[in-house]
Amino acid sequence: MPSIKKLANTLAVKSVSISYPPLESDKGTAFLSQNRQFQWTNTGNVIYPVIPAYAATLLKSQGLKVFWDDAIAQKLTYQEWFKRLSKNKPDLIIIESKTPVIKRHWQIINQIKKEFKWNPIVVLMGDHVTALPEESINNSKVDFVLVGGDYDFLLSELIELINKNQAPKNKIYKSIKNHDLNSLPIIDRKLTQWQLYAYNNTNYKYKPGSYIMSGRDCWWGKCTFCSWTTLFPGKCFRQFSVEHTLKEIENLVYNFGVKEIFDDSGTLPIGPWLKELCQALISRGLNKKVKIGCNMRFGALSLSEYQLMHQAGFRFVLYGLESANQKTLDFINKNEKTSDALKTLKIAKQARLEPHVTIIIGYPNEDKFDAAKTLNLARKIFKDNLADSLQATILIPYPGTPLFKYCQENNLLLSTNWDDFDMRQPVIKSSISPNDQIELVQNLFKGILTPKFIFQKIISIRSIDDIKHLFNYAFKYFKKLKDFSNNDN
Repeated sequence: MPSIKKLANTLAVKSVSISYPPLESDKGTAFLSQNRQFQWTNTGNVIYPVIPAYAATLLKSQGLKVFWDDAIAQKLTYQEWFKRLSKNKPDLIIIESKTPVIKRHWQIINQIKKEFKWNPIVVLMGDHVTALPEESINNSKVDFVLVGGDYDFLLSELIELINKNQAPKNKIYKSIKNHDLNSLPIIDRKLTQWQLYAYNNTNYKYKPGSYIMSGRDCWWGKCTFCSWTTLFPGKCFRQFSVEHTLKEIENLVYNFGVKEIFDDSGTLPIGPWLKELCQALISRGLNKKVKIGCNMRFGALSLSEYQLMHQAGFRFVLYGLESANQKTLDFINKNEKTSDALKTLKIAKQARLEPHVTIIIGYPNEDKFDAAKTLNLARKIFKDNLADSLQATILIPYPGTPLFKYCQENNLLLSTNWDDFDMRQPVIKSSISPNDQIELVQNLFKGILTPKFIFQKIISIRSIDDIKHLFNYAFKYFKKLKDFSNNDN
């Protein structure tokens, strides 16, 4: 690993700000950090950005002064944020961006370069700039663009080169090293202000909660719509050792009193790794102290494996249902069968886990009948009490994904204005009109709240935490409808 603190005191970079500038909009709050699908949201949800948190921790361990500058989670105004940044005067500012807000970030970078007289180095990271790095160089005064998802390692390497007076002449920085995840220190949760993200997240029933990532990112990693395939294609999947993951969990439980942890690996590692983790959680008594959630694929695990997960403290499991049509699952390279969904949900429920399902509307190969089939399956899942929560979104083809390339090659894009890629309206041509797509999503959210589903939720209450979670989820559920308002169309 780089050893920055051994370098001379004349370093070009001695302080770093990991920044999420406020992005003010009447559409809501920017749901940006560690989010695979950007939205302007009215729910108040925030996600703890694990990889930038590793970056902050790694840089601090190497002797740099690090500012954790998430003004979105801190609910600062843009002027408050800009004034604070001006006061801190970091030598380097790194910003994570996504497609719908990239143009705003260009403007912010240009203002930083114009008004900050000490001329900080500005770096961009994220899936959008990984796909289109030259675009940001041509449209802003950014100094470097990090290409790839290992922002922690990439940033550390870049700073070491700058401080050795060997800064890359090319503004696009992509490491050729094979990064060992287990070389990373345990995240410094105080430095990264974990409490900002500990309560406003519906993935938590028990609070405070926090995030980890045991893998980067999904061991399948080939779904054509997922923006993180740009950062972590399946062939590049890596996972932390079980012991490293356990250290992260123990740190959260014993040092911060965290009651629920969500592992945001695109899909949780399975096989011997998962068995070893579960057995260790049980033997160390962690299963009695914390609940755990994760992302999982249909058909990946058996009943006995789910039962072991429940025994180990797992509670919440998130599945990408996406569509009820096999032709669509094949189209997006999901590598699952439609029959897997109900089978998996039944055994997950049998193991006393709480499944969450996601679906997507607006595939270019689907008509209204196909979309209705998906919505009907989602309603059946809730009617039969096979899932506890739901997320429905509109299909967005992010640059860098195979889906975006397909839409380009087949003249399917309704817009190439990145501002339009915010999930407030479709950007792919479809036999289903944009207004109808939004209405389908809204009707699904409204339609699953049947008397039977509500009754099942009420009789499932076992504690005050259950009551709080139910009311919080219901409140944010109705807020979610505003995220898909068609008033902008």
